[in-house]
Amino acid sequence: MNERKRVVVTGLGAMTPLDETVDGYWDSLLNGKSGIARMTLCDSSGYPCQVAGEVTGFDPSNYMDSKEARRMARFSQLVVAASFNALLDSRIDVAKEDSNRLAVVLGNGIGGLPDTEEQCEVMNKKGGMRVSPFFIPMILPNMAAANVSRLIGLKGYSSTVITACAAGTQGIGEGFEVIRRGIADVVFSGGTEAGITKLALSGFSVIKALTSRNENPEKASSPFDVKRDGFVPAEGAGILILEELQHAKKRDAKIYAEIVGYGVSSDAFHQVQPQDEGQGAARAILTAICDAGIQSKDIDYVNAHGTSTPLNDAAETLALKAALGDHAYAVPISSTKSMIGHAMGASGAIEAVAVVKSIQTGKIHPTINLEDPDPGCDLDYVPNHSRICDVNLAITNSFGFGGQNASLIFKKFHD
Repeated sequence: MNERKRVVVTGLGAMTPLDETVDGYWDSLLNGKSGIARMTLCDSSGYPCQVAGEVTGFDPSNYMDSKEARRMARFSQLVVAASFNALLDSRIDVAKEDSNRLAVVLGNGIGGLPDTEEQCEVMNKKGGMRVSPFFIPMILPNMAAANVSRLIGLKGYSSTVITACAAGTQGIGEGFEVIRRGIADVVFSGGTEAGITKLALSGFSVIKALTSRNENPEKASSPFDVKRDGFVPAEGAGILILEELQHAKKRDAKIYAEIVGYGVSSDAFHQVQPQDEGQGAARAILTAICDAGIQSKDIDYVNAHGTSTPLNDAAETLALKAALGDHAYAVPISSTKSMIGHAMGASGAIEAVAVVKSIQTGKIHPTINLEDPDPGCDLDYVPNHSRICDVNLAITNSFGFGGQNASLIFKKFHD
């Protein structure tokens, strides 16, 4: 049996509510800064939730031709921008590569929902023949990967993962598998989402998934706190450039970390609620641990899904106890969503960037707004202040509607 190929991370890109650069994003996380503010991307008056994590001031023309930008939905614009930044960071010269060995695998949840809402309004007011000719190619979920492929010149394997809030993590995991299978040398992997719109607000509000704590936006997302009442909607994109180790070494690439484990499971339980005991999530975590060939006690850090919803945070706590045993009480755990909100299909990818930075810097960002811990959430969630910690192995979790669970394990690179 052939030895599995090793996969390393050689480039990072992120468009987040905290910053459009990875360094700015990471510095803000370490300092416990919130990127959540009053919602501006749509009129939230009359809705219970009026706060969001928005990529404020984003100008796509800073990253691509203005004509190209006008023909893309925002979720595509964000990930194209993140991909160009990751490409610059990786120092890959695409012109010198075999473009058939350059791949892209991205996750997202809902595609161009704001554009769907807008064009439905055009159709209803002006008639169907006044709908934009770019409507369909703008909104399709696969167009994020297609646009990254087209503008950068990635002619190899291309795929889109649509597993709700697990999609960004699965996008990285599937990219990892593509390299391990030997069908690509480089994969632009990650996720993107830009769904802050009245239609989404309506849908999430009627199922009581969103926070209604509007009076102090920076405090609205409080994972594992007894006062948490729902997630804060957000947007953004995260890109990890994955590379086969020997390919990376041949070009003397900067290596941030290695991916060593990937696990996916399904709750097979409910459309929107996690299993009460977190069994499905625990299976994904244990599958990733087994894939990595390590033991639960080897994990140094957990980046939690940590949505700030009553059901998810409690179920994830139980899942970690089931998967890690007594070690669950010793390992530091933090929720990036406490500072940026929940960017759904992009969240796992944006959080993976933070995990890689933890490994690189030996620092763990906090879970902010954790002032009154829920007695049922009794693990070490790194409350309110960052921590210095040697992180050799870290796991990141993402769990989505439909019972979709995904976990990834990153490791400090050792030749």
